[in-house]
Amino acid sequence: MPPLYVVQQQSKLRINNRRLQVEKDDPQKSGPAEVLASVPLSQVSEVILFGNIGLTTPAIDALLAQNSPVIFLTQRGEYRGRLVGQVTPHVPLRRAQYERLGQPEFVLSMAKCFVNAKLSHQRALLLRHNKERGDAEIAAAAAQMDEALDSLPRKTQISALLGLEGSATAAYFRGLRLLFGPEWHFDDRNRRPPRDPVNVLLSFGYTLFAELASSAVMSVGLDPYAGFLHEVAYNRPALGLDLLEEFRPVVDGIALWCCNSGQLKLSDFSPGPQERPVVLGEAGQKRFLQAYEQRLDVRFTHPLRGLQFPLRQCVIEQARQAAECIMENRPDFQGMGFR
Repeated sequence: MPPLYVVQQQSKLRINNRRLQVEKDDPQKSGPAEVLASVPLSQVSEVILFGNIGLTTPAIDALLAQNSPVIFLTQRGEYRGRLVGQVTPHVPLRRAQYERLGQPEFVLSMAKCFVNAKLSHQRALLLRHNKERGDAEIAAAAAQMDEALDSLPRKTQISALLGLEGSATAAYFRGLRLLFGPEWHFDDRNRRPPRDPVNVLLSFGYTLFAELASSAVMSVGLDPYAGFLHEVAYNRPALGLDLLEEFRPVVDGIALWCCNSGQLKLSDFSPGPQERPVVLGEAGQKRFLQAYEQRLDVRFTHPLRGLQFPLRQCVIEQARQAAECIMENRPDFQGMGFR
């Protein structure tokens, strides 16, 4: 089931007859609040709130009771925290996960797998979109990524692996920028804060997918904060970010479609303050979220299960595969093999 996204500022979520309602009071009018949305509680897998949105205590109780997490983001889509129920009782799995973190060879091998999956998918996206264009610069970027994939198995340190990933990803973005029209002013990947509309969309989408990946990791019983490629640090969902890596080009593809199809226009963005120089408006947020959800509903054949799943379920299957690698002390995680 897809999450319930709420972007309307000053709105509030409450329970009414086992339905989760999004309401908004109008101070200029008397009477009951306007109902913006009403969804059966049983159909809410999680709730994602953007900005100044309230939750009644009964709504919190009901969501916790059915283990539906609530994700809190700023109005511009930056992660702030989550409300979750009980931790899953998978002590043996988490114990094995912590043991593997103390095994340098296992850590390096798993990290290589995550990087390989990411670079392979990035390369596939460039080649797919350049098939008819025949742009020499995009082809050169894909060729540099080929070289990185060839040299990846020879890396013997995480630091060297991260350096390889960084240079290959820089080449990828040199190719990706050419797929956007010049009016979008997308010259490179920048963040904190993103300085152009495309980077706003990428940061927004990566935040959403990082939460999806972290939720998948928790759903199979793993600790999302104990990863292999990403350094373990306080309040950083390292394993969730590990799992995110191969799916980043999914977000890139959504942003590319939104910008090139007219789903989003430059008028959906406006100048903001120094700490937020480009702002995506509420209507634009809704259309991007719609495109994001449509993409998550597309079905793919999972390489290990041999079955077709919606992309959302594929993320969970990848988390389950990571758990199997950990339990069996077999660091051979396999990417989805996107083409």
